Amino acid sequence: MNESQPAPRLAVVLKGYPRLSETFIAQELKALEDRGFVFDIWSLRQPYDDRTHPIHDLIRARARYLPEYLYQEPLRVLNGWRAARAMPGYAAARRVWLRDLARDRTPNRVRRWGQALVLAAEIDPAAQFHYAHFLHTPGSVARYAALIRGVEWGVSAHAKDIWTIPEWEKTEKLADCRFGVTCTGSGAAHLKALASDPAKISLVYHGLDLSRFPPPPESRPARDGRTEPVILLSVGRLVAKKGYDDLLAALGRLPAEVNWRFIHIGGGPLKDALARHATQLGLSDRVEWRGKRDQTEVIAALRAADVFVLPSKIAGDGDRDGLPNVLMEAASQRVAIVSTTVSAIPEFIGNGLEGLLVPPDAPDALAKGLAEVIGDVAIRTSMAGAAYDRLTREFGMERGIDMLEELLRTALSQPPAAQVA
Repeated sequence: MNESQPAPRLAVVLKGYPRLSETFIAQELKALEDRGFVFDIWSLRQPYDDRTHPIHDLIRARARYLPEYLYQEPLRVLNGWRAARAMPGYAAARRVWLRDLARDRTPNRVRRWGQALVLAAEIDPAAQFHYAHFLHTPGSVARYAALIRGVEWGVSAHAKDIWTIPEWEKTEKLADCRFGVTCTGSGAAHLKALASDPAKISLVYHGLDLSRFPPPPESRPARDGRTEPVILLSVGRLVAKKGYDDLLAALGRLPAEVNWRFIHIGGGPLKDALARHATQLGLSDRVEWRGKRDQTEVIAALRAADVFVLPSKIAGDGDRDGLPNVLMEAASQRVAIVSTTVSAIPEFIGNGLEGLLVPPDAPDALAKGLAEVIGDVAIRTSMAGAAYDRLTREFGMERGIDMLEELLRTALSQPPAAQVA
């Protein structure tokens, strides 16, 4: 490249930034910067967490915020529309959006078009490729803006965005993106079945950047729930798919003589309802809701815990976990894991090997599994060691970043394909 020309740039489109619950995205962005990629971060929403993780302070990219609601910045949206109308792909993009709107007559669909107009107008002209995390709303904004500008786009799909949007939307987005990556084998199989070109879809595990985590403790107290309480820990948003209602039910079914304490880290809309449920079950004196915490505090809690439990399930709207990074974080500190067979969790945790897996929506089975690991220090030690070994052997971050780097560099080096008419 001519040294007088600007370096190729990306535009990274996210639903929200920074977010405590999306350390996998922050880890990826930092790794891409370390490999020489230059980008701005375009967020559809303003931050809502009251703190950030230490890794967010290491990311150099500028964060830009699109109008979260169009009525809040009408002049900005109007200026975006005026600028976008002069761009080569505006008419084609408008046709795509109107076709989408005819099938999805919601304010959300209108909002994504307005955000795309602003993105297309305000983006650095050197940004040659749009890369979105999540196939649903960020994918829509990245797609519309890319069509307007006559550039290409790619997407990293995860969980809710795969399982809760209609098939027509997934099929059409996959048809006109340059590539799609996803972090679970089940998600990759589903998207490949919908893609006109299945080769576009790649399985790319997020993995874990082990350099950000201390070595696991050399030993743990041999607590077995007889005298000292066994410390049960979970980290996750308080939403339906995490299954915390099932966990509370399971804890309520443990034998009275079993000594345990449960600590939860994370926020979410079900916080008050779950706290009331714990009180109704007579568990409130053994349950601690710590709320949102940064990663330094999460790691400290993992090092102090005996068992990490994540009772994931499929929510009523189809939402479900992919492969929760927090399971790998638990493995990094050699904490015994109890979880469920939902989605891609068995891709990392083999039942009885790297952890204990029970069916989702099954409090009785969960209670039985918890009772087993609470009372058997040797089983906990064995499973925790196996999970740590598998993490370090197969689920480090570098392999996934290598694959993503190749996809992005190829996209930046090739001219755009024909745009959707």
